[in-house]
Amino acid sequence: MTDTTRRTFVTGAAITAGAIAATAANAATQSGGSNAATTPAAAAYPKPPYPVQRQPWPGLASKMTPRPDHGEKSYKGSGKLAGKKALITGGDSGIGRAAAIAYAREGADVAINYLPAEEPDAREVVALIRAEGRKAVAIPGDLRDERFCRRLVQQASEQLGGLDILINNAARQQTRPGIADISNQDFDDTMKTNVYAPFWLTKAALERMSAGAVIVNTSSEQAGNPSPDIVDYALTRAAVLNFTKSMAKQLASRGIRVNAVAPGPFWTPLQVSGGATPEKLRSFGGDSPMARAGQPAEIAALYVAAADPALSYSTGQIFGSTGGNGQPA
Repeated sequence: MTDTTRRTFVTGAAITAGAIAATAANAATQSGGSNAATTPAAAAYPKPPYPVQRQPWPGLASKMTPRPDHGEKSYKGSGKLAGKKALITGGDSGIGRAAAIAYAREGADVAINYLPAEEPDAREVVALIRAEGRKAVAIPGDLRDERFCRRLVQQASEQLGGLDILINNAARQQTRPGIADISNQDFDDTMKTNVYAPFWLTKAALERMSAGAVIVNTSSEQAGNPSPDIVDYALTRAAVLNFTKSMAKQLASRGIRVNAVAPGPFWTPLQVSGGATPEKLRSFGGDSPMARAGQPAEIAALYVAAADPALSYSTGQIFGSTGGNGQPA
């Protein structure tokens, strides 16, 4: 390389680097600058010890202290799910609520399912979805009933005008010190909510889904690292993980993707309504590398990614958010 060629190369590289930097700066400016992240800085979120509190199952986010951040004020969409029709179970609070907000801001119409006792939280979510100019459908009911699960999918599809995305998120978790303390009714309720319902809902949804549709299941780090006091809950999360992987293989030929999101310890009503003992709740998430519980706003983007049409080669994937505790499988 001659001196002249070398100078030309260096000059051209400098111009290219400058153009890239300018493009990045312009993008940052247009998106609100470097501080315009989807969620606030992690340092702003509360850490243990948390106030001891107790609610009857299934609990309300609106009565929690501190109140969880679902991204109500922070999540900014970019049209990733424009025109999609999504059904989210457990969409009134916690992780389901964060996903519902994110989906609406990404351009999707959203139906949420919840128990009748959760109506106050559900009304807030419906208002947030409609504030984005998207259609919101609220369908209360108990997922432990197979007939209701079929009606839920039918009503959601009819009222939304189709069904492109199903998020099997609703879950039941009740802490019990030993296996002898888990009654048959406890076990049955947990299995029906966490395993049977996703099975029933998936069967019903597939009757209405076509190529390009996506099913997103909620698993947990408990699938691979179970706690001793939530035995029945943990085994259901492992079942969901396996279900996700097998259904991804089964449905690939139909162009339907199936993914899962695996949370670690997240600050949701699941914990304050029997999912953790008062002692465990006070230090909840404190043993994770981040030394705190996650906030629902911090996982919403994974539910978007799991259904994003741009990630069309991603199926049978487990999107983890465990605060540093690693993947469940």
